[in-house]
Amino acid sequence: MTTLFISDLHLSPATPDINQCFVRFMREEAIHAEALYVLGDLFEFWVGDDDRSDFATLIRNEFKSLTALGIPCYFTQGNRDFLVGKRFAKQTGVTLLGDETVIDLYGKQAIILHGDTLCTEDVKYLEYRAKVHQPWLQWVFNRIPMFIKKKIVSKVQSDIKTDKQTKSLEIMDVTQDEVERVMGEHNVDLMIHGHTHRPNIHRFDKDGNNCTRIVLGDWYTQGSVLVYDKDSFELQQRPFGQ
Repeated sequence: MTTLFISDLHLSPATPDINQCFVRFMREEAIHAEALYVLGDLFEFWVGDDDRSDFATLIRNEFKSLTALGIPCYFTQGNRDFLVGKRFAKQTGVTLLGDETVIDLYGKQAIILHGDTLCTEDVKYLEYRAKVHQPWLQWVFNRIPMFIKKKIVSKVQSDIKTDKQTKSLEIMDVTQDEVERVMGEHNVDLMIHGHTHRPNIHRFDKDGNNCTRIVLGDWYTQGSVLVYDKDSFELQQRPFGQ
């Protein structure tokens, strides 16, 4: 049996190739897994659990079908889908996780997270994150009409795109000191995260311990899956259009 990890799919009504790859992954691969972990940014932007569009219904149904088969599915919010909430969890059967979660992987402890909080040099983004995670602001947003939500989201997406164009890649990457601090805080030598769109397996020494940081890939040009079992792990790609 294997445990699967995905992140940064950025699904939306405008990404049919990615959506089809995701559906195929759920129906043909995830159903055979021991568990599925979604580490944030499943959506390009989730406007709220009250979204009743055909697209939102399709994605909810895929998770509902998977969990109905008894496959545990865990969801960590990303910077694009921080509004995924309790209603989504109830509708789909997924379990919502906190920003940082320690899990047991076949006897090995690992810290899993989206990864945005590791980018400590991206001060402007962290300030934005702190604002949108305020409970009172989310409470207000969740209670305004859907057409107003979509206008706000469109403006936010435009601002994010503009902001990224002015930042260096180094600023948007994780800070090694923060990686080591978080791993030390949770007393683990394995970390799995997404967010940076830089799939890789980083190995380093910390206080005499051999540590591993696995970075999940995005789904912009192909699917990306971390396949983890008791004996090995591998970052794998899933081509579109099959």
